[in-house]
Amino acid sequence: MTIRDDDTETLTDAPDAPAGYSLDVQVGFLLRKAQQRHLAIFSAHMAEDLTPMQFAALAKLHEVGPCSQNSLGRQTAMDVATIKGVVTRLKARGLVDKTDSPADRRMHLIALTEPGRALVERLFPAALDISGRTLEPLSAEEKAHFMRLLAKLT
Repeated sequence: MTIRDDDTETLTDAPDAPAGYSLDVQVGFLLRKAQQRHLAIFSAHMAEDLTPMQFAALAKLHEVGPCSQNSLGRQTAMDVATIKGVVTRLKARGLVDKTDSPADRRMHLIALTEPGRALVERLFPAALDISGRTLEPLSAEEKAHFMRLLAKLT
């Protein structure tokens, strides 16, 4: 794919690459570069030393309420080991708590504490600003189209 100055794109073979392969136009490479840009913006503008995954867990708990750690991991696209570490760190900071499930005593529910709720609510404007900064190079129409396409891919 070649992107021209007028923002139109055409698919082309890379003349010097074997079998027409050029890393610079591969979807995974471009998604990784876009993610790196977003993570740099997130890191520069998110307060409280929260990682993107920690913020995602807090935001999802705010949205859905208490849920199992397994469910929280699925809802935030984190594997078992990652969500366990995220919950452990958030619990150590007093932002979430684990309680026994009234329906199944073998299961623990993860819930926001009051300080966790207050923090995530205070950080929502920064998170929206981060998303806006990430998409800043795009026009309003391109932003909407891009978000629809990303949702379709996931």
